[in-house]
Amino acid sequence: MFSSRFPWRAEPNALSRLLAEKQAAGVAVIDLTESNPTRAGFSYEWDEIAAALGDPRSAVYEPSPAGLLEARQQVAAYYAARGVAADPAGIFLTASTSEAYSYVFKLLCDPGDEILIPAPSYPLFEHLAGLEAVRTVTYPLHFDQGWLLDVEAIRERLTPRSRAVVVVHPNNPTGSYLKAAEWRELSALCQRHGLAAISDEVFADFAFEPDPQRQTTLAGTEGPLVFVLSGLSKVAGLPQMKLGWIVVAGARDVRRQAAARLEWIADTFLSVASPVQWALPRLLAVGAEVRGQIRARTGRNLERLRAAATPETRVLPPEGGWYATIQAPRVRSEEEWVLGLLARHHVLVQPGFFYDFPAEAFLIVSLLPAPEWFDEGVRRLRIEFVEVAGRGME
Repeated sequence: MFSSRFPWRAEPNALSRLLAEKQAAGVAVIDLTESNPTRAGFSYEWDEIAAALGDPRSAVYEPSPAGLLEARQQVAAYYAARGVAADPAGIFLTASTSEAYSYVFKLLCDPGDEILIPAPSYPLFEHLAGLEAVRTVTYPLHFDQGWLLDVEAIRERLTPRSRAVVVVHPNNPTGSYLKAAEWRELSALCQRHGLAAISDEVFADFAFEPDPQRQTTLAGTEGPLVFVLSGLSKVAGLPQMKLGWIVVAGARDVRRQAAARLEWIADTFLSVASPVQWALPRLLAVGAEVRGQIRARTGRNLERLRAAATPETRVLPPEGGWYATIQAPRVRSEEEWVLGLLARHHVLVQPGFFYDFPAEAFLIVSLLPAPEWFDEGVRRLRIEFVEVAGRGME
């Protein structure tokens, strides 16, 4: 009766079951997986946000497939402030980056076609692609004093059904940015094989340090067809506002062809609410202050996490984003680590296999939690690491 595209899993995993038991028992769990900035103690100008959403122009319905021109011009201004020219005619507003992916997959793929995605990376891609009847093929990121994109590994995985390569800039959870030299190689590969590039740049504003080797953005680039995705969820720390965008880049002719087809897809859905479109200039202005708070918080928490590392553990160096990766001793599986931390210390972290890490044992923590909670959670993590080491690593 139901579509096979729906990846239904009836049974919760062991970590979900244990967490539900803790919550039912009233145990205070320190959540080091928190990804929602509105629950992490940041200060927002809520009066300004409410006023922005009350713009009387929202009372008139003006359907525009790509989004209101005024709102798209604000997105273009966001990129102009970063030294990048983005034509509003090539910008499309969506309800989220997830919807943006669905539009791009619809545009590029027939059922059974393939999209290449990085590993490790965020586990949402497989579900989004599956709901469009598209297959995902993973390509590896390699770690050697930093994460490296292996263009040759991408080439080896291409088939006649390959349609696009996804890069996450910076990656979640590794925090690694695409470098300019890597983009030159990948751009040439995409052009040679007729592939599009999809650049997920939702965390692009959250670098810990500048890097002259970094590719700033793929917006405004020439060459292969490119779709840059971002939105208010991370840019302004406002996931509840439900506004994302696609910026189309690449050679002029193919860019125009893609934009014409995207407009047809967007016209079918018309999903972005008018109030958030009219509010966009003020929401982006409010978001600048929130981004500063988030950068200060994540930088501070990263230093605390590094200071708490034991001789047997290592914090892999992220370049940006909201997450950090801990390499733990392989005397336990990742599942044993996360279940043990939750059972004994009431601390929730995520295992690396959630993100397709190729080997044991990696633990993923969010850098968003309020300092007092983060410090206590890290203190308990260190206790577990020290106790394991004291038992001769079991």
